[in-house]
Amino acid sequence: MKVLIIGKGGRENALAWKVSTSPLVTKIYALPGNVGMKKYCELVKLSDEDIAAITQFAVTNKIDLTIVGPESTLVRGIVNHFERLGLKIFGPTLEAAEIEGSKTFMKNLMKKYKIPTPNFQAFTDYYKAEKYIKKMGAPIVIKADGLAAGKGVVVAFSEAQALSACKNALLHGKFGESGKQIVVEDYVVGKEFSFMVMVNGDKVYPLELAKDFKRAYDQDKGPNTGGMGAYSPVPDISPEQFEEALEKIMKPTAQALLQEGRPFKGVLYGGLIATDKGITVIEFNARFGDPEIEVLLPRMKSDIVQVILDVLAGKQPVIEWRDEVCLGVVLASNGYPKDFVKNVIIRGTESIGDGIFHMGTDIINKQLVNVGGRVLFSYALAKNFTNARAKAYNQIEQIQSGGLFYRKDIGVHLK
Repeated sequence: MKVLIIGKGGRENALAWKVSTSPLVTKIYALPGNVGMKKYCELVKLSDEDIAAITQFAVTNKIDLTIVGPESTLVRGIVNHFERLGLKIFGPTLEAAEIEGSKTFMKNLMKKYKIPTPNFQAFTDYYKAEKYIKKMGAPIVIKADGLAAGKGVVVAFSEAQALSACKNALLHGKFGESGKQIVVEDYVVGKEFSFMVMVNGDKVYPLELAKDFKRAYDQDKGPNTGGMGAYSPVPDISPEQFEEALEKIMKPTAQALLQEGRPFKGVLYGGLIATDKGITVIEFNARFGDPEIEVLLPRMKSDIVQVILDVLAGKQPVIEWRDEVCLGVVLASNGYPKDFVKNVIIRGTESIGDGIFHMGTDIINKQLVNVGGRVLFSYALAKNFTNARAKAYNQIEQIQSGGLFYRKDIGVHLK
């Protein structure tokens, strides 16, 4: 069968690698793909946001299955277009993807269906937000309502920081349309983890847990990013907490979307936190997490294509996992998540082999260079986290570039 993977980041590189191991697959296209995907896919030079062109490509090339990576493609309604033409695609409709596309929608859904989440208020008026923040005090969390590539959240530890974040979004247009409305929510303390489940309507099939690191710098300092590293499994979360998250959050959320006439199909990602009062929701995404999926797929023994086909057919998939753990570290462009210099030469990746996923690279003048904020993902499987961490960081030492930085503390506390 022919498979089309939409997207160009580390998530899509990991998916391309995993899909390429399926005996069901004869051809893989990646649209637009990246340098690291060339060994598995034929790259298609179309924008992953050009829905009409993507649809035409799928029809012309008789694609049997399309897997959508980026949230920006989903919220443009690609699944609606494909389904109208009878094309098989793994991802939620525009209506269901609003659980990621609008944090206000997401929070109101949870409030209506009594799904645990921190208290919140939504604002379009800066002065009303200012009054609320002064009443509530800090720490407090400010979130742009729409998509902001993981950079639209500010955890403010002072009132001044919170008000600055509100001004940036509501008065200065920092996030454009995405920031015309903000959500201000209570700050909660606990152990964060990522829980992805495969969903088809009211059928929910859990994947194993992962943990990512949102802050740019060591010791969880600096601004929020799209993620600077990840590991799986998550020893801090007990089997009982796993079941609590599945039964009280993930399944009820799929059911809530069904009740709202927005049945979800695809991957529902819960950014969750285990507090002393139980597990609560920080965020929902409507697709595979990045970089979490880059540490989950190497651990998955099952054929990802067969799993997806079973989910789409409403059948119980067989999802088996390796005993090994996986840990990965992001190499990002200097300055990320703010402005950064592109086209800095990168050497040494070819010696690492399968231990690297490309996130934001290109070939210019026959040289590998950075073209994105997050550039490479060094990952390793091992029997324990000590060995996986050592291997992932040893691989990074083989990479030479003056334009990249990375966190040194990913999984440092794990054995």
